[in-house]
Amino acid sequence: MPENDKKAPRVINKSGTLKMEDKVAATKETRDIAGRKMDRRNRRNRVKADAGPKEYDEITIAVDRVSRTVAGGRRMRFKALVAIGNHKNKVGVGVAKGNDVTTAVAKATSKAKKSIVTFNMNGETICHETRTKVTGADVLMKPAAPGTGIIAGGTVRSIMGLTGVKNLISKSLGSTNKVNIAYAVIEGLRAQVPRSEWTGVKADKKAEKSEDKATKVEKATPKAVEAKKAVKTEKKAVKAEAKTEKAPKAKTAAAKPAAKKSTKKETK
Repeated sequence: MPENDKKAPRVINKSGTLKMEDKVAATKETRDIAGRKMDRRNRRNRVKADAGPKEYDEITIAVDRVSRTVAGGRRMRFKALVAIGNHKNKVGVGVAKGNDVTTAVAKATSKAKKSIVTFNMNGETICHETRTKVTGADVLMKPAAPGTGIIAGGTVRSIMGLTGVKNLISKSLGSTNKVNIAYAVIEGLRAQVPRSEWTGVKADKKAEKSEDKATKVEKATPKAVEAKKAVKTEKKAVKAEAKTEKAPKAKTAAAKPAAKKSTKKETK
């Protein structure tokens, strides 16, 4: 009997869980979802995910139910359109399908992360006007003055809310398909060119002033100063010669009309 008692497992509660040996309990480690060790006192928090700051914010623009006809009938699935951004100059869009909404949104989010676009900005608006066409969608975007806000439709407003653009005027001129409009907005942002790279546009005044200062410093060498003085003296000498030549000519020109007047009087 005592031998059978030793072999039999000990039941410690009504659910029938077995008592763990002290040696096993001492070596066992509990870990959270991220794989980090946890104290026995914090076991209740092991289900919680890592609550660190997110690199990108995401928004689900649209979820549609789609069907596909197969041999056995129609197969129903869900299509999700998701946009992500960092509230600065990075944004991405993804579309995916799944058997339920959560899987579709998760797939679309992963696709959006792979297709992130970095675009140029001018303060809190876009650099210049742009009009992009993607299949049937035609989106026009214009920069706006500070305080204007985002004047746009639902899809464009959702995407711009994830960027650093605060002032924008937009108009959809083509199809109302949300997926095509989203891709047209991304193409328009990708096509933004900064003002410094525009053709036929002068550089900023600050850059010009800095260049002028640099040229002045270069010109202020002793040889350059002597050359300048020589040029000035030559110019002064040329001007003085020109004045001396003009003086007798002016006297002769003044004497001619006086002679003409005397001849007219004599004829009278």
